[in-house]
Amino acid sequence: MGTTDQGRTGKPVATVDIDRSDPEYRAWLKEAVRRVQADANRSADTHLLQFPLPEQWGIDLYLKDESTHPTGSLKHRLARSLFLYGLCNGWIRPGRPVIEASSGSTAVSEAYFAKLIGVPFIAVMPRTTSREKTRLIEFHGGRCHLVDEPGTVYEVSARLAAETGGHYMDQFTYAERATDWRGNNNIAESIYQQMRRERYPEPAWIVATAGTGGTSATIARYVRYMQYDTLVCVPDPENSCFFEGWTTGDPGVSSDSGSRIEGIGRPRMEPSFVPGAIDRMMKVPDAASVAAVRALERAIGRRAGGSTGTGLWSALKIVSEMVAEGRTGSVVTLICDPGDRYLDKYYSDAWLSSEGLDITPYSAAIDSFLATGVWP
Repeated sequence: MGTTDQGRTGKPVATVDIDRSDPEYRAWLKEAVRRVQADANRSADTHLLQFPLPEQWGIDLYLKDESTHPTGSLKHRLARSLFLYGLCNGWIRPGRPVIEASSGSTAVSEAYFAKLIGVPFIAVMPRTTSREKTRLIEFHGGRCHLVDEPGTVYEVSARLAAETGGHYMDQFTYAERATDWRGNNNIAESIYQQMRRERYPEPAWIVATAGTGGTSATIARYVRYMQYDTLVCVPDPENSCFFEGWTTGDPGVSSDSGSRIEGIGRPRMEPSFVPGAIDRMMKVPDAASVAAVRALERAIGRRAGGSTGTGLWSALKIVSEMVAEGRTGSVVTLICDPGDRYLDKYYSDAWLSSEGLDITPYSAAIDSFLATGVWP
């Protein structure tokens, strides 16, 4: 059996255990690529929802609702790109498992695509990952391998790939390169297409949180490629090193604790995080993220995950700065995944109490700002 070894270099090394010119393999590959591309062809674009702000401000706030993808999150786009990248590179092979290090949502989407092309899937995740995410991974035919220390997911994934002869997908290395940032209906191109008929079609800011860093890199590169004036802000939760790495320029920074805001924040500077493409970062308290998703439900009747709250809190702060400066324009952020995956966390007062999180002052700040236009 051939083996695969993937480390921080992101360079897979596999023994040549199949003849890649073999007609049977080529037929399998063509069919696998067709199935993944067909998924994209079946999917309509995700909605761009408007968050209600006072008309007199002259500012529009939008949320691109990525929770409407077939697997319920922003990571559906990434998983599709990663599978096409792995297939076309010859890394994903018939009968061999795909393994991924994940905080949950990417694994849900990758389990879906693995089932679509008929290969096994193993998700390596922190034991604290929400129960609903593990259920969804298993629903799509995947298997969960839980670890006690979040920082070990990389090494465990590489080890499982070596032991099984499978492919370690390694989203944290390949997210920024597997997606075509120049266009091809990526998330950035989609945002600008949907904004064309709005009163401020070119956003002043796009706010995108970072797990791998791939989404923020795609958006920022597209903005520069298309010569827009839009600025890109990346909010970072507690127990994540992206903000420190960006402000200090040190790629070796790390965090000893895992993020409580699932899907974003990392204990190390991930290879797919591209600091030079980002215009601004904000550090967001976890309690503020939870307060923001609850404010979102009050405003538009939609529940979302904590990462959406991190982005919404930062977007509202940017809007407050625009109001204070008398500027008009539009701001776009993302609904990353649905809140029903986190009913036992961000929508549970018992969980907030157990984590020592008090969202009261942050909820009051949001309500006061929306009522007065002044950030407390």
